[in-house]
Amino acid sequence: MERRLTKDLAKVPAVTLGFWIIKILATTLGETGGDTLSMTYDFGYLASSAIFVVPLVLLVAAQIRATQFHPALYWATIIASTTAGTTVADFATRSLGIGYAGGTALLLACVLGSLLAWRLTLGTIAVESVGSTRSELFYWVTITFSQTLGTALGDWAADDGGLGYLGGALVFGGLLLVLVGLWRFTSASRVGLFWVAFILTRPLGATVGDFLDKPLDHGGLDLSRPIASAVLVVAIAALIALLPQRAGAHPKSA
Repeated sequence: MERRLTKDLAKVPAVTLGFWIIKILATTLGETGGDTLSMTYDFGYLASSAIFVVPLVLLVAAQIRATQFHPALYWATIIASTTAGTTVADFATRSLGIGYAGGTALLLACVLGSLLAWRLTLGTIAVESVGSTRSELFYWVTITFSQTLGTALGDWAADDGGLGYLGGALVFGGLLLVLVGLWRFTSASRVGLFWVAFILTRPLGATVGDFLDKPLDHGGLDLSRPIASAVLVVAIAALIALLPQRAGAHPKSA
């Protein structure tokens, strides 16, 4: 029989302002961390992806097996998904030669396909519904696809779209502010707004990360990727420790 969670065992965090702050920092770390291995240390996109997928699989398994919400475990899994997403997206768009537009279209189809399969299988894609092994699997698959999509989308906007890294960050930040307005002043679907926001935080983090570490002649600040990644790790750890971290509402109480 499929394991279900009680209210005390809900393992996904409540969606608060702190959640979004940590999420954006985590996606930025995913970009600088992924580029550190694939570019700075010259492992390449395929080898880096293979390396990053291992902790991702292990952490997802640990998250599913956990009996309660552990903030450090949850955010470590998010970081693993966004770091692996960076190198997988770069491999798809650059090594496979499908380009940023092709990679964005392919990965968007993967995200939408995952959400559709989740909706058809379990009847809802609301985060509050994550209360069983199957829903957790759908949750992490969708998140990983969205993290990978965000890298391709950020690169497409910054390079092919001509926005540059800072311009791309401003555009994606502006779109997130529009979503805040829709959440605050309209009756738009909260579930839909969450997933759109979750997806858009990734290209925001990707463009910010690229702005920090890309060379000056490419529109970046040319900061050290390893140092930038280390600073982000410290910042995320401090926020996890300082900001209130609680499990979200259980499905039966949502």
